[in-house]
Amino acid sequence: MSVEEYRLSRKSNNHSKRKNMSKKTMSVINKIMLTIVVFLIGLIVSRNNTKVKEFINKNIYTPTFKFVDAKKLYNKYFGKYVGEKEKTKEVFTEKISYSDLNIYKDGVKLKVSQNYLVPALESGIVIFMGEKEGYGNTLIIEQINGVDVWYSNIDIKDVKMYDYVEKGSLIGESVDDKIYLLFQKNGEFLNYKEYI
Repeated sequence: MSVEEYRLSRKSNNHSKRKNMSKKTMSVINKIMLTIVVFLIGLIVSRNNTKVKEFINKNIYTPTFKFVDAKKLYNKYFGKYVGEKEKTKEVFTEKISYSDLNIYKDGVKLKVSQNYLVPALESGIVIFMGEKEGYGNTLIIEQINGVDVWYSNIDIKDVKMYDYVEKGSLIGESVDDKIYLLFQKNGEFLNYKEYI
């Protein structure tokens, strides 16, 4: 290969790399611009039309916003969001096991081994992390079936707000030998027997 041919092939490679990078950049910019345009149109329409404003208030500004549905819709039209992790092979995939079960307030108290590793019952998005009166440290996951599950009396592990958690993955460790589970949908507590 001559020096001139080498320079031409190198120049061609650099051009194709810039072209691919340019396509990716333009794709991201187009998605951002589309999102901004849709948002602005929504603001303009809701400001001028009371029916649209009522619809938005009723369906968007509610305490039962479905993050899982929003994630599915976003992924369908825009692909993965920035920072979303690629699927990896799970190291910890367990089902919940316990030695005793008792009704406790609106849910159930499970007797487990000391420092029990708590798995997610179903895939979903973390929508709450913090203290709940009478339950202790609590993690709430909105499952893909629309049911919110409260995992209480646990020390939360490597999970952050709005993380997507796979079924059977580790979400925490029991503080002692018991965990509390509550199942809630549309503000109403459900019977635990259908979900454990």
